[in-house]
Amino acid sequence: MIERIIEWSAHNRMIVAIAYVVLTAAGVWAAFTTPVDAIPDLSENQVIVFTEWMGRSPKTVDDQVTYPLVASLQGLPDVRAVRASSMFGMSFIFVIFEDGVDQYFARTQVRERLAVAQAKLPGGVVATLGPDGT
Repeated sequence: MIERIIEWSAHNRMIVAIAYVVLTAAGVWAAFTTPVDAIPDLSENQVIVFTEWMGRSPKTVDDQVTYPLVASLQGLPDVRAVRASSMFGMSFIFVIFEDGVDQYFARTQVRERLAVAQAKLPGGVVATLGPDGT
Protein backbone atom coordinates (compact mmCIF):
# COMPACT_ATOMS: atom_id res chain seq x y z
CA MET A 1 0.00 0.00 0.00
CA ILE A 2 2.73 2.46 0.95
CA GLU A 3 4.69 1.56 -2.15
CA ARG A 4 1.80 2.67 -4.37
CA ILE A 5 1.55 6.00 -2.53
CA ILE A 6 5.27 6.60 -2.98
CA GLU A 7 5.11 5.69 -6.67
CA TRP A 8 2.09 7.93 -7.25
CA SER A 9 3.79 10.82 -5.42
CA ALA A 10 6.96 10.37 -7.49
CA HIS A 11 4.98 10.46 -10.76
CA ASN A 12 2.80 13.45 -9.71
CA ARG A 13 5.33 15.80 -8.14
CA MET A 14 3.44 18.95 -9.13
CA ILE A 15 0.23 17.83 -7.36
CA VAL A 16 2.20 16.90 -4.24
CA ALA A 17 4.00 20.29 -4.28
CA ILE A 18 0.71 22.20 -4.66
CA ALA A 19 -0.89 20.19 -1.84
CA TYR A 20 2.16 20.91 0.34
CA VAL A 21 1.95 24.67 -0.31
CA VAL A 22 -1.82 24.79 0.28
CA LEU A 23 -1.63 22.82 3.55
CA THR A 24 1.31 24.89 4.81
CA ALA A 25 -0.51 28.14 4.00
CA ALA A 26 -3.66 26.88 5.74
CA GLY A 27 -1.63 25.95 8.83
CA VAL A 28 0.08 29.35 8.99
CA TRP A 29 -3.27 31.13 8.51
CA ALA A 30 -4.87 29.02 11.28
CA ALA A 31 -1.98 29.71 13.65
CA PHE A 32 -2.36 33.48 13.29
CA THR A 33 -6.17 33.71 13.30
CA THR A 34 -7.02 31.32 16.15
CA PRO A 35 -7.83 33.33 19.29
CA VAL A 36 -5.70 32.41 22.30
CA ASP A 37 -6.40 33.30 25.93
CA ALA A 38 -3.51 33.64 28.33
CA ILE A 39 -5.61 31.99 31.03
CA PRO A 40 -8.69 30.31 29.53
CA ASP A 41 -11.82 29.88 31.64
CA LEU A 42 -12.21 26.14 32.16
CA SER A 43 -14.70 26.34 35.01
CA GLU A 44 -18.24 25.11 34.82
CA ASN A 45 -21.12 27.53 34.45
CA GLN A 46 -22.53 27.23 37.96
CA VAL A 47 -24.60 29.07 40.53
CA ILE A 48 -23.92 28.42 44.22
CA VAL A 49 -26.74 28.49 46.79
CA PHE A 50 -25.83 28.80 50.47
CA THR A 51 -28.15 28.11 53.39
CA GLU A 52 -27.48 28.48 57.07
CA TRP A 53 -29.40 26.92 59.97
CA MET A 54 -27.05 27.00 62.94
CA GLY A 55 -27.13 24.32 65.60
CA ARG A 56 -28.67 21.62 63.41
CA SER A 57 -27.17 18.26 62.51
CA PRO A 58 -26.17 17.49 58.91
CA LYS A 59 -29.02 14.96 58.63
CA THR A 60 -31.61 17.54 59.73
CA VAL A 61 -30.19 20.19 57.40
CA ASP A 62 -30.18 17.70 54.54
CA ASP A 63 -33.75 16.51 55.12
CA GLN A 64 -35.43 19.84 55.84
CA VAL A 65 -33.36 22.36 53.87
CA THR A 66 -31.12 20.83 51.22
CA TYR A 67 -33.46 18.20 49.79
CA PRO A 68 -36.44 20.56 49.17
CA LEU A 69 -34.15 23.09 47.49
CA VAL A 70 -32.43 20.48 45.30
CA ALA A 71 -35.81 19.08 44.26
CA SER A 72 -37.06 22.50 43.20
CA LEU A 73 -33.84 23.48 41.38
CA GLN A 74 -33.58 20.31 39.30
CA GLY A 75 -36.41 21.38 37.01
CA LEU A 76 -34.66 24.50 35.72
CA PRO A 77 -33.99 24.69 31.98
CA ASP A 78 -30.47 23.88 30.74
CA VAL A 79 -29.36 22.41 34.09
CA ARG A 80 -26.73 19.72 33.68
CA ALA A 81 -26.44 18.72 37.35
CA VAL A 82 -27.40 19.77 40.85
CA ARG A 83 -24.90 18.85 43.57
CA ALA A 84 -25.41 19.43 47.27
CA SER A 85 -23.42 19.14 50.45
CA SER A 86 -24.86 19.41 53.96
CA MET A 87 -22.84 19.93 57.11
CA PHE A 88 -23.38 21.16 60.66
CA GLY A 89 -25.70 24.15 60.42
CA MET A 90 -25.26 24.87 56.71
CA SER A 91 -25.48 23.52 53.21
CA PHE A 92 -24.14 24.33 49.78
CA ILE A 93 -25.97 23.59 46.54
CA PHE A 94 -24.14 23.81 43.22
CA VAL A 95 -26.44 24.22 40.22
CA ILE A 96 -24.36 23.47 37.12
CA PHE A 97 -25.70 24.74 33.80
CA GLU A 98 -24.88 23.71 30.25
CA ASP A 99 -22.09 25.57 28.47
CA GLY A 100 -23.31 28.62 26.61
CA VAL A 101 -26.00 29.58 29.14
CA ASP A 102 -25.74 33.24 30.14
CA GLN A 103 -24.51 33.53 33.73
CA TYR A 104 -26.99 36.28 34.64
CA PHE A 105 -29.89 34.34 33.10
CA ALA A 106 -28.88 31.32 35.18
CA ARG A 107 -28.69 33.38 38.38
CA THR A 108 -32.10 34.90 37.66
CA GLN A 109 -33.65 31.47 37.12
CA VAL A 110 -32.18 30.17 40.39
CA ARG A 111 -33.27 33.30 42.27
CA GLU A 112 -36.87 32.88 41.03
CA ARG A 113 -36.95 29.21 42.08
CA LEU A 114 -35.51 30.05 45.49
CA ALA A 115 -38.27 32.62 46.05
CA VAL A 116 -40.88 29.91 45.43
CA ALA A 117 -39.03 27.24 47.46
CA GLN A 118 -38.57 29.57 50.45
CA ALA A 119 -42.07 28.61 51.66
CA LYS A 120 -40.96 24.96 52.04
CA LEU A 121 -38.04 25.82 54.32
CA PRO A 122 -38.18 25.95 58.13
CA GLY A 123 -38.47 29.32 59.83
CA GLY A 124 -35.27 31.29 60.03
CA VAL A 125 -33.63 29.59 57.05
CA VAL A 126 -32.86 31.83 54.10
CA ALA A 127 -31.29 30.52 50.92
CA THR A 128 -28.84 33.02 49.44
CA LEU A 129 -26.93 33.04 46.18
CA GLY A 130 -23.18 32.79 46.31
CA PRO A 131 -20.95 35.33 44.60
CA ASP A 132 -20.70 35.47 40.84
CA GLY A 133 -17.56 33.37 40.60
CA THR A 134 -17.61 31.97 37.07
